[in-house]
Parts: sequence; C-alpha cells; structure tokens
Amino acid sequence: MKKYTPILTMAAVAAFAAAAHAADTIPLTTAIPPEKIEGTPIEVKGVPNLKAPAAKAPELMVPAGTVLLSKGKPVTSSDDFPIIGDVTYVTDGEKDAGEGYFVELANGLQWVQIDLEQQAAIQAVWLWHFHSQRRAYHDVVVQISDDPEFATGVTTVFNNDFDNSSALGTGSDAPYIETQYGMLIPVAGVKGRYVRLYSQGNTSNDLNHYIEVEVFGTPAQ
Repeated sequence: MKKYTPILTMAAVAAFAAAAHAADTIPLTTAIPPEKIEGTPIEVKGVPNLKAPAAKAPELMVPAGTVLLSKGKPVTSSDDFPIIGDVTYVTDGEKDAGEGYFVELANGLQWVQIDLEQQAAIQAVWLWHFHSQRRAYHDVVVQISDDPEFATGVTTVFNNDFDNSSALGTGSDAPYIETQYGMLIPVAGVKGRYVRLYSQGNTSNDLNHYIEVEVFGTPAQ
C-alpha cells in the first residue's frame, strides 16, 4: 500500500503559524482607575484630527513574559521645581485623579524621564496625564534611548505634534482626549534604558501634568 505524505496548504500553514504566535502572546492588563470628573467642563477645540474619548480600556497582545518594568523606578524632569506634586508620582502606581496624585510642571515644552536602570526590550508605554477633566495635551512625544541625554540612539514611538512646534519632528499620531483609560502605546520590542515623555500644555491651560506612566517589557538579554 502506498504511503501518502500530507501536503499542507498555505491556509493551513498560516493557521498553524497564527496558533503558534497566539500561544506566545498574552493580553496586556493593568489596573484602571475610577472615572472622576471635576470642575466646569471646558470645550476641547482647535485640535485637528482629535480622537474621541476612549469608551473602554485599550487592548494589546504582547509577548509572554512581558512585565511592568517602571514601578518605583527613578524619574527626572525638565522642570527642577514642579508647581504641584513630585516626579516620583509618575511611577508610584497610583493612577487616581485629583489632588495628591499628579505632578504639575511649568508651561512650555516639558518632559519627564524614567530610568529603568537596565536596558530592556520595551513592548508598551501606558500613559496617564491629568484625567479628571476632558482635555487634550499638545505635542505628546514619547522616545526611548540608552542615552540619558537623548542626544544619540533615540527612537520615537509616539508623536502627535502635527506642526513640529516642539522641534522634535512632525508627528502623525492623533491627538486624544484624556480619560481614566489612559493612552496605551505599542512599542514592539524597542530596546532602551530610558523613556522620555514630552508635552507642551493642554487645551485647558498651558501647564503639563502626569499622573502615571507604566513601561512594560522584558530585561534585554
């Protein structure tokens, strides 16, 4: 009796590959703070291509073994004397809105920077600005580097500065309205030790705010 070697179709190969890939990935999850809207609403206007407020938590599949790298890690900023709060709030794990949870930096282009204390393969950055009022922050730019001065080896993973007013390059990402769900930025394995996040005021005032930044990935081998 003849023996027949089964022939895999392209569709079958693709199905096997997809199943193998799915087995190597996990959904990225984090604690979402409760919604807390305070103050008189201010209309968000004058921002082209503005995304509507998120109605649910964003979803992202990441490689198995991806963990939170940024909790409790050192934070520095371009403003040596924050108006309110402290830059340590950025990685303290507290995401609630309201007093005592956010750091407020001066007007103009400002940044906060997280030192992961070792190089990592970064899979995602999850960012919360001030979210107890519907507003959009201007010139949100997120970069990764092994250089603490961000002079060399810089990779930009998010940029919604549509007119290059921050002089960091013209971005194609959409501006968005802050909610308790934050902004989840896929990074797909970019390697670096430092994560720097810029902003330049918002649609309610000229100041810059951060509640929490979470960086997910795996320590680089």
